Amino acid sequence: MVAYYKIFGQQVGSHILAIATLSSVFAVSAISMRSPASAKSQGPPIQASSKDEESFIKEFVTKAEADKKH
Repeated sequence: MVAYYKIFGQQVGSHILAIATLSSVFAVSAISMRSPASAKSQGPPIQASSKDEESFIKEFVTKAEADKKH
């Protein structure tokens, strides 16, 4: 047995309201779980005292990420 509700002048069944509620909850949770791609690739700023130190740190980080993937 279906209960009907009057929404904006239309009769809507309770099963339609349940489907709409569940769909919106899943859609909002899926959207909120996605992380932007730019946040992953961008790390904290490197505050090195020289250009050589900065290049060493960048090289070390790329090697560490490559080792982590394997």
